[in-house]
Amino acid sequence: MTSQFRLNAIWRETDPKNGSMILTLTNLSEKPVSGFRLAYTSLLRVSKDVITHNATFIRRFANFHEFDPIDGLVLAPGESWTFELEKLTHIPKHRNDGPKSAYLTLADGTHVTVATGDMALEGRPSKTAGVLVPEGKLELPISLSPWPNKISVSQFADAPVALTVARATRAEKAAAADVNGLSDRLFTDIPNPFSLIDVPAGLPLNLEQNEKLAEEAYAIKFASDAVLMQYGSAKALINGLISLAQIINGPKEDPSKFQFPSAGSIEDAPRFSWRGSHLDVSRQFYPFESVKRFVDILAWNKMNVLHWHLSDDEGWRVEIKGYPELTNAGAKRGANEAMPAQLGSGFETYGGFYTQEQIKQLIAHGQSLNVEIVPELDIPGHCTAVLAAYPELRDPDEPQESYRSIQGYPNNAINPGLPQTYKFIETVVEEISELFPSKFIHVGGDEVDENSWMESPAVEALMNEERLNGTMQVQAHFLGKVQKMIKKKGKIVAGWDEVSHGGGIDKEGGTLMFAWQKPEIGIALAEEGYDVVMTPGQAYYLDMAQSEEWQEPGASWAGTASPQTTYEYEAAGDFPDEHLERLKGVQACIWSEHLITRELFNHMVFPRLSAIAEAGWTQPENKNWLRFAAQSRYLPRL
Repeated sequence: MTSQFRLNAIWRETDPKNGSMILTLTNLSEKPVSGFRLAYTSLLRVSKDVITHNATFIRRFANFHEFDPIDGLVLAPGESWTFELEKLTHIPKHRNDGPKSAYLTLADGTHVTVATGDMALEGRPSKTAGVLVPEGKLELPISLSPWPNKISVSQFADAPVALTVARATRAEKAAAADVNGLSDRLFTDIPNPFSLIDVPAGLPLNLEQNEKLAEEAYAIKFASDAVLMQYGSAKALINGLISLAQIINGPKEDPSKFQFPSAGSIEDAPRFSWRGSHLDVSRQFYPFESVKRFVDILAWNKMNVLHWHLSDDEGWRVEIKGYPELTNAGAKRGANEAMPAQLGSGFETYGGFYTQEQIKQLIAHGQSLNVEIVPELDIPGHCTAVLAAYPELRDPDEPQESYRSIQGYPNNAINPGLPQTYKFIETVVEEISELFPSKFIHVGGDEVDENSWMESPAVEALMNEERLNGTMQVQAHFLGKVQKMIKKKGKIVAGWDEVSHGGGIDKEGGTLMFAWQKPEIGIALAEEGYDVVMTPGQAYYLDMAQSEEWQEPGASWAGTASPQTTYEYEAAGDFPDEHLERLKGVQACIWSEHLITRELFNHMVFPRLSAIAEAGWTQPENKNWLRFAAQSRYLPRL
């Protein structure tokens, strides 16, 4: 059904550093409307000194905006109301920088959805990115990604019906069944790669554990009458079986490109122990089955960590039984909720959360496929959702200034000067520790406004008592106390690189930092004594646009990251040899502000996710962009 109203946006560039957004609301209904108010969500936000033409600015809360038309406007059927906004927060770079959702509040208080589209560019043509991934060229006709670190194949034959494991152990058969299930879910039209019984035209697969191999290492020998796979541990068994599933699936999916080896060998082991992907489920809520499928995709790429970003300003997504309002109020956005619409949601209630039972199911699912689920609860900043549920975690005597905090959220940090803050954290840490078997709990620690708490009497008292100076030292004090709570549970703190600010936290016991702002920070963190995962926005943030062209969607604060840029980025970079042991691995980051549809998710995330998977697995000298490009079109998407 066609929407009764539509909002179009145009960017008028007056010079490289200035411009205005022109918004046009068209009435497509059969009735005139008057006395209405327009609300929309957009990452291109108005500043506090916004200049409006032909509209009255009412309010902004982060990405949520409200405007009234001029007094007495009657919008007749087929007619439009146009207004212009000057002095916005930044210069847009891409078509998705305008409104992502909109609605009208009518004179009687009811709401009507307004359709939105891509923002157009005035005065000059806008272009598409063109071909982002070339056709590529295979080195060998073998379907395998990430590419192994040693491969020698001299002969090929028709792919067998299946690899049979009739004489395997119970554990080996169970692993083969798990990989069969993985293949079935990701490739519904391809037969099972493994059979637990002998079948006509099947090829025997002999499995042997070899304790001389590394924990995640495997070795495969191909012959015309059988395949032998040795593996170092249960993790390596899964790794090797996934490789074999890819190899046998390839000729069945595209016999013009791929063949099955009949003579040769593979010796393989990962480069890094941490091969992760972050997933932000706060900005956009992903149904449980979608997250489960994402775990499958990670496993198929031999990525072994899902860094699950479960809380942010826009929503709290994990059930905490000790604080039920986190999901009663903090998981919802909408016109009648504690938090207004944001980032593509409208007046209707939007959101959701994962029950503890669902989380247990996902953890078990990940464990069967070598994927560890690491929870992140972002504190002390990015806590608007927490504060919507429990406002007592904010000092009531600290002023709220709407345009002061990160990304437009006013006073969005829980307060380290209040005793109830630590009671809250202790309860959450208790439940999260019992729920997630991972040894890591990620505490966020990023993007706290430099002026946070500086007008809070409670924090002023804390600073005087503890001799602290400024926001970052207050944060470090707070996170140090959180770290002690987490250590009591036998867990290790992980955090974004800002956790090192203000004196940082205890480095002993493997504290893990994620270097996101720029590559040089990873080296500095390692020099300070922290273990490091490299996830720089310039290469590994999959919400970054893949081209500078206007028609290519995505963010641009870290520049652009084409698939080739992401693939060729070298995480070790300029790491000094004496600190390389602190580089634990690499990670993709999937921030969801722009990913409002599955189609956008797939366009932005793939194949760059698989490019990062290969960076985590394959030694640099064994990588090849054109070979990866040829392989990438056969890899699964969400």
